[in-house]
Amino acid sequence: MTKSRSFCVLLILLCGRPVRALEPNDILVLANVNNPASVRLARYYCERRGVPNRHVVPLVLGATLRDSISRDDYDMQIARPIRRLFATRQDLAHITCLVATYGVPFRVGPRGPLAKSEDRLEQLRQQLEQEKEAVAQLEANGQKDSVEHRRRSLQVTFIQGEIDCISGTETNASVDSELSMVLFGAYELYRWQPNMLRSTGPQPFRTLMVSRLDGPDDTIAKGLVDKALAAEAQGLKGTAYIDSRGLFGKDPYSRYDQYLRDLALLIQLRTPLPVKEERTAALFEPGSCPDTAIYCGWYSVSKYVDAFEFAPGAVGFHIASFEAGGLHDPNSTQWCPAMLARGITATLGPVAEPYLHSFPPPKAFFSELFDGRCLVEAFYRTNPFNSWQLVLIGDPLYRPFRADL
Repeated sequence: MTKSRSFCVLLILLCGRPVRALEPNDILVLANVNNPASVRLARYYCERRGVPNRHVVPLVLGATLRDSISRDDYDMQIARPIRRLFATRQDLAHITCLVATYGVPFRVGPRGPLAKSEDRLEQLRQQLEQEKEAVAQLEANGQKDSVEHRRRSLQVTFIQGEIDCISGTETNASVDSELSMVLFGAYELYRWQPNMLRSTGPQPFRTLMVSRLDGPDDTIAKGLVDKALAAEAQGLKGTAYIDSRGLFGKDPYSRYDQYLRDLALLIQLRTPLPVKEERTAALFEPGSCPDTAIYCGWYSVSKYVDAFEFAPGAVGFHIASFEAGGLHDPNSTQWCPAMLARGITATLGPVAEPYLHSFPPPKAFFSELFDGRCLVEAFYRTNPFNSWQLVLIGDPLYRPFRADL
């Protein structure tokens, strides 16, 4: 065998099995054994989707419904049992997807400061104050546009970033996003890690796809499965509503606004669904979006507008911060719980501040669905980051645009 052929074989071994469509046998379902609703939902999902019952993973997470779990408890009560399961069960080597159920916390807290970091932190804080004083002096001298001012300002940013990393700032995340890297071993906990499933190249580490059956109550969570199956049987029908803001420019906000306008055009080209757009700073008015099959838009932070009557199988998300933070609150005005309470079948959102560039580009995400991929595949092929803030809510196997319909 030549060296080049040997290298190709090695790459195949490192990258694992070839990419194929997600199947029920590829899924593990996470259930909180202390929460009867969580156990019932896990069993119900297995029954409806044909997931083997032996693929239910019992986690001991307490009887009280919790939104959040500490970093230490996440490691001990969720991550460690899952790692142990994969290490001891060879029959699970093919698993590619985890499904968290109602009763499993959806937020994980930050880690503490790095060990033995006190001296380094003190040194960095002194440097930060010196650089800030230098920047202020340059501004007082009318040199705000100088090269030296830009250099000093960048230095302030770099030092502050190192302080934040050592201190544990922005090391909280969604449980699901952290679980996608549960088989990675040790990795840096600071802000985000790149989602390796976005790449078509070698995958030397095993990333798991993660979705969640959850919502303001367990009945809503169960309904996500029923509505997905109904839409798959009948085909997704209704209207697509796309809410851009009329931004045109070179900044990130204008770029994402263009993504939404591009999505509206894509829906017209790829589906039979009629499209209605809102292209101003206003949002769709209350009650103005009957029979909603697709929704995507922005930007109303934690202020849901009751504009939509969701069709069975409806898929949509709102691009804004914090919109999944109150997932279990039936009275929340955040977009994820509000849309789930009003009947949407699949959505996504952040549990804390995610920054704009962490959202899947709308055109790319929906394009994957139009190609016939299931919900969780569409998300992980377009989600930029893991170990970060987004959570995907819905039946991972849901295919709203199956090729055979």
